[in-house]
Amino acid sequence: MLNHTFAPVFDEHSRILILGTFPSVKSREQGFYYGHPQNRFWKILAGLLKEPLPVTINDKKELLLKHRIAIWDVVAACDIVGSSDSSIRNVVPADMPRVLDHAPVQQIFANGGKAYSLYQKYAYPVTGREAVKLPSSSPANARWQMEQLLEDWEQILKYL
Repeated sequence: MLNHTFAPVFDEHSRILILGTFPSVKSREQGFYYGHPQNRFWKILAGLLKEPLPVTINDKKELLLKHRIAIWDVVAACDIVGSSDSSIRNVVPADMPRVLDHAPVQQIFANGGKAYSLYQKYAYPVTGREAVKLPSSSPANARWQMEQLLEDWEQILKYL
C-alpha cells in the first residue's frame, strides 16, 4: 500500500478544485503533482491562463494560488502498479472536507475518467457535490491533441 505524501494546494481564495487520481511514479519522486515531463497539466493551465510555463514546485504553487485553483487527488492511499490508474486497488479516499470546508470552491473538476469514477464512488457520497469530468492531461491519453485539451479545459475559466 502506498500513501499520498504531499498536501493539497489551496487557500481561502480557491474557487475550483481539480482532482487527479494518485501521484505517478515521477510525481512521487518529485513530491508534487503532475511531475511526469510528458503530462500536459501544467502546459494546459499555462496556456489557458496566459502565463509562462511553471518550472519549479514553487512556480507551480504560485500559478495555482494566483488563479484561485486548488489541486489534489481523490486517493489518499492505494495499491498501484507503477503509475497505472487502471491498476489502482484497495482505495483509501482523500479527506475532501480538508479542502472543501476551508476554501470557497464553486466547482470540482476531475482530471480524466478514472479520477471522475473514483470521485463518484468515494467522494461524492461524502461531499454531495457534482464533479465535471475533463479529458485527462496524462501522456497515456495520447489521442487527445493539445488544442483539443485546451478547448475542453477552457470551461474552468468561467469559475476563476
